[in-house]
Amino acid sequence: MIRRLPIIPTILVLAAVATMIGLGFWQLQRARWKDGLIARYAQAEKLPPVEFPTVPTPDAQLPLFRHATGMCFRTIGERTAAGENQGGEPGFVHIVDCATGAEGPGMSVELGWSKNPNARAQWRGGLVSGVIAPDSKTRLRLVAASAPPGLEPSAPPSLDAIPNNHRSYALQWFAFALTALIIYGLAVRKRLAGGASR
Repeated sequence: MIRRLPIIPTILVLAAVATMIGLGFWQLQRARWKDGLIARYAQAEKLPPVEFPTVPTPDAQLPLFRHATGMCFRTIGERTAAGENQGGEPGFVHIVDCATGAEGPGMSVELGWSKNPNARAQWRGGLVSGVIAPDSKTRLRLVAASAPPGLEPSAPPSLDAIPNNHRSYALQWFAFALTALIIYGLAVRKRLAGGASR
């Protein structure tokens, strides 16, 4: 009966199962990494405020969720992004890109929130205090603690917004691997049983 075992399909199924198991363990590693990241951000929320970085910072050292203060000498650009106010109401956050001196990458400031994506705030720069959040364009932005006239304060970055569902993904991969083995085992059993009855 062993001789009738289909060699190539068996190799393909076992390779697929091994890949799915590997992906499951990789997701478990990602979950541990995400746990450490969230713990680091939670610690950063409790640290004293810092000056907003105006020199390039490696990704692994970004001071996300840290309270900070920065000086916007002048605004050089404006943009909007989807966001929420402090009450959790969806709308648009208004972001300005600032010059911080002759050198450095400058800084981005999330001034506040509104329902209107075209709202204009009467703000041309100055000292800003708030919490450092990730930014898709400049990597970092300072979410201002207070908003200028014309805008409402936007929601500060929240650890609750960082998903850590890697363990559920790992369970899914392990379940896929087990399901594949069961289905293939039943198919082989049926084939072998059919061959034995001839």
